[in-house]
Amino acid sequence: MALPPFYQGLAAISAEQPLGTVVAKEAVATQIPGAEAWRIAYVSSDAMERKTLSSALVIAPTADMPASGRPIVSWAHGTTGIAQNCGPSQVFDPAQDLNEYNLIGGTSWTDFGIPAATQFIEDGYVLIATDYQGLGAGGTHQYANAATNARDLINAARAVGSMGLSGSNRKVVANGWSQGGGAVIAAASLKDYIAAKGTAFDGVDFVGFVALAPQDVEVLIPAGADSDAAAAEKMIAGLGQSFSDNVFNFAHFAMAMWAMPAAYPELQLTDIFTADGAKTLTEIFSKKCMHAGADTLSFNFGDTYKTLLKPQTSNAQAWVERLRDASVSKEPPIAPVVIYFGNKDVTNPPIMGQLYQTQKCAIGGNVARVQLPGDQNHFTTPPVSQPLYVPWVADRFAGKPLENGCPAQ
Repeated sequence: MALPPFYQGLAAISAEQPLGTVVAKEAVATQIPGAEAWRIAYVSSDAMERKTLSSALVIAPTADMPASGRPIVSWAHGTTGIAQNCGPSQVFDPAQDLNEYNLIGGTSWTDFGIPAATQFIEDGYVLIATDYQGLGAGGTHQYANAATNARDLINAARAVGSMGLSGSNRKVVANGWSQGGGAVIAAASLKDYIAAKGTAFDGVDFVGFVALAPQDVEVLIPAGADSDAAAAEKMIAGLGQSFSDNVFNFAHFAMAMWAMPAAYPELQLTDIFTADGAKTLTEIFSKKCMHAGADTLSFNFGDTYKTLLKPQTSNAQAWVERLRDASVSKEPPIAPVVIYFGNKDVTNPPIMGQLYQTQKCAIGGNVARVQLPGDQNHFTTPPVSQPLYVPWVADRFAGKPLENGCPAQ
């Protein structure tokens, strides 16, 4: 598939360098007042700690660096697809406020940009939006593998710091939506990874995590499902069923399963999909991004898309075990987490965030959940939540105290 010139040679660059090392950079225009922007590629790693390359968009103020430096906002985007040409930084004029495909005013084939970018630049922050590995810099994208996507989010903060754009400031707030919301809550529990030494920018200090309609598969896995074959098969079947109510949600499920063997080669697509189904999904999603891929499924299969699934999953216990590995770890978050959700979200059901809160609060986390006013769905969550999280982010950077958001026992 064709890639813009900046991305064409990235796959040939060695990733065996310190985490967060910037290996390529290209200036891009931005209409945000008082800002400049770049596309970059940087070193990251996946859930199995294999070094990878990821691309990203960076936006920084043009004003003189304050003596205290600039805090960093690291943005993790929602689903765009799994093909190499699905990275948001690849679009024309990427350095702008979040631009959503499904909303009136969307201008592209995908979601791109950074929410609240104009406001955050005015507030003096430096911003970075990872594309994740596999979306422009080579390799296969480990879609919905929160453990991998979280590492891309963390190393993005290291990358922008290594560019000198934050000065001496090492404070970071992570912000993400949907797939990226899952990356955010996964990053919140990666204490040792965040504290790693020998990176391109040691000492990143994550002071808050903002998750917009996050996905979290691990909380849906019943206890013992990875040690009992029947329970594992039931769990995988239930997961497929719950995300197959329409072709759009099925496309999300199919991409998530399609991407798993990239991280865990003992898994096979034909464990879950028929031989024809695995072939068809590979043909579609290795070339097309999210919305085009879902449209292709709808056009060719109508309401029969579920026939791509096998009647019974093979190797189910291994799949359940690896779905756990790809999700949020059992460790408590290292800083406050706030989750924003809409009552009409059928893409990432709010129960996932509720179960995450229950789980993390029980082990000492500070996790708040905020239901947005009115009837909000998955795609209205980012704009409706923005007036709420912008001051929350400012307070975290200012070091203001925060009440524990966990429900009273």
